[in-house]
Amino acid sequence: MTKYKLNNTVRSASEVTLTSYMTGSTDSRERPYQIQMDTNQNDTVNSELNRNLEAKTCHVCPHSCEFLQHSGKFAASLVKENDKFGLNELKVEGLEANVCLCERYNGGCKLCPRPVAGITLSLDGKESCLACHDPTASPYNHSNGTYPSANGGYPSKGDDSAARGWRRNAARRARACCSTKMLRRRVPILSWLPKYSVRNGLSDAIAGITVGLTVIPQAIAYAGVAGLPPQYGLYSSFMACFVYTVFGSVKDSAIGPTAIAAILTRENLHGLGPEFAVLLAFLSGCVELLMGILQLGFLIDFISGPVSVGFTSAAAIIIATTQVKDILGLSFPGGKFLQVWTGMYEHIGETRLWDAVLGISCIVLLLLLRKVKDINVSGDESEGAHPSRLRSFTAQALWFLSTTRNILVVLVCAALAYYFDTRAQAPFVLTGDVKPGLPQLSPPPFSATVGNHTYTFVEMASTLGSAIFVVPLLSILENIALAKVFSEGKYVDATQEMLALGVCNIASSLVDSMPVSGALSRGAVNHASGVASTAGGLYTGALVLLSLQYFTPYFYYIPKASLAAVIIAAVVFMMELHVFKPIWRTKKLDIIPAVVTFGACLLTRLELGIVIGIAVNLMFLLYASARPSVKVTRAVSRDGVEHLVATVDRALAFPSAEFVRRALRKAAERAPLPLVLDATHVQAADFTAAKGIKSLIEDFHARGQTIIFYNVKPSIAGVFRGVRPREFLHVSNRADLDRLLLQAERDKHPAVLPVQT
Repeated sequence: MTKYKLNNTVRSASEVTLTSYMTGSTDSRERPYQIQMDTNQNDTVNSELNRNLEAKTCHVCPHSCEFLQHSGKFAASLVKENDKFGLNELKVEGLEANVCLCERYNGGCKLCPRPVAGITLSLDGKESCLACHDPTASPYNHSNGTYPSANGGYPSKGDDSAARGWRRNAARRARACCSTKMLRRRVPILSWLPKYSVRNGLSDAIAGITVGLTVIPQAIAYAGVAGLPPQYGLYSSFMACFVYTVFGSVKDSAIGPTAIAAILTRENLHGLGPEFAVLLAFLSGCVELLMGILQLGFLIDFISGPVSVGFTSAAAIIIATTQVKDILGLSFPGGKFLQVWTGMYEHIGETRLWDAVLGISCIVLLLLLRKVKDINVSGDESEGAHPSRLRSFTAQALWFLSTTRNILVVLVCAALAYYFDTRAQAPFVLTGDVKPGLPQLSPPPFSATVGNHTYTFVEMASTLGSAIFVVPLLSILENIALAKVFSEGKYVDATQEMLALGVCNIASSLVDSMPVSGALSRGAVNHASGVASTAGGLYTGALVLLSLQYFTPYFYYIPKASLAAVIIAAVVFMMELHVFKPIWRTKKLDIIPAVVTFGACLLTRLELGIVIGIAVNLMFLLYASARPSVKVTRAVSRDGVEHLVATVDRALAFPSAEFVRRALRKAAERAPLPLVLDATHVQAADFTAAKGIKSLIEDFHARGQTIIFYNVKPSIAGVFRGVRPREFLHVSNRADLDRLLLQAERDKHPAVLPVQT
């Protein structure tokens, strides 16, 4: 293996040395191969330009160097901030000819230098990058500049090298999209299926059937939460499982109806019928697929932890509230938080006793069964092998009892209702008829007739409104959160999850499904069941299909109170009120967006509440951006010149431009000394900040004070020079700074300081 060491020690000639040590050869000694290059760098070399040799990561690419898999060799590289030249990209043996590695893996050759006489870098000192430095090659327009032709000159302005470079870049990207590696990344089943074993199949079968027993009662209940007939919950529970088996990248994710997707669907249907829910699933899938193609997963980063906690807790309370009326056997319109509690206050005298008894009993039983799996049945191992096996079997039986508690409670309640029905008694409100049979495979409805009005596609989409974007965004957030919980530290490909979720929703809409996502509760069951791959979804989907085909007549006897108990027992653990205490201990201001989101979601619509929470959070970020820390201290140069040093801790942008200018002007008025603005931590600037800097320079010039900019990045210096300030003094090393300070002091007191030669 080839190891490279990048030595950033600042030398007198500003040299950077690349040292290669060859090991594993016939010569057991390390043979250093050194090349020195004048880098025209500042005194302080940016440490971020170093590669992390232990992690084998690159400061240019956001991932590890992938050509290590081909050659086992590691190439160190350096990108210069002044964009003049960097270390040459290295050609590695074993790869196809004429391939620039940085160009291949980073979308543009950023490391290859402009021609420098007498310098040719190569791996092992043998080969150079043929794609960039082949003397017979035609000029090629790289992202770092234009590189020479055979005669060493630069191409003329009239040639079409830029057009050829664009076409070559497009062709390279097209080849990358059609490569085998990309195909396996976007269709993960191609990666794990060749290694699939009988043991994996058995694990997936156990996990899939267990999840299927969990999802059937939940699906029927979530259909009620969404305001849909019960069969639509089952329609939403099988197609996505099959599709995710092919495109999913997280084995523990169980795709299907969820509580949050159901309540968002209910709030946006406006009682207009299942066609709108199916169209919402289709449009949500299209949005998720488009977000995956455009790699817009960063939008989820705008939903902070406190906002997510407030939204999830409020959604859990709203979902539980909508089920309380079924627990009490009440029936009245309204599904929002305030409407439900107002309706219960008005109709509390109509409470059905046996529904209330059954519902409360089911909630208590479900919560107790949830804890059964935590019973410690281990004992003294000295009793022998048989007791040990018995305890192991008992532990597994308790776990299975706890996992299948939903289906067990629903079946017992349905059997009890059937018993009373045979005796012509009806103490409970029942689910009623569930449409038997499988749904027809058909396109989603692009028009719907409700009453005497026929809605066109545009009218349906307009009625759904913001839900077309809010539902997929929150579904992605829920699914990626689930993936990170069970990833065990592995990388979660958010883009692939968005693509998979989009395809799942589009495919599910063909069988009359409402929006689907990954459910954390079923994901936990999947993980605890020892699922080995996404193929567990095949068994879950098959079980749902069997129930649709053969068992729907028996769903008639399921009491609504038992389904409401299943939902309440599930969502009660979604309320993350316990998180408010650590938020208070870490940063008290984060309580504000959490509480605002929580209250807004309860009192208004869920999607409006989360938008309000995000807006409040962004206001805090904008305020922090508008009020950077400006620290002004006194200092003395090596020549004894007293001056002020001002440090700004973040980017200079339009919200903070006037604040920084005012702070520096006040500091200079209090102490009329030369001011040094240390811009080491300033990473960016815009036009408004440049205008503010220009005004600041003019203020100092009018008072006869000197202002010097220190460690200004070249890109930021270019922004400042773009507004043509009167006198823009900027230096990048201490010696030049001391010289300018001494010059300023001499100009101010010419008789005090003698002229140095």
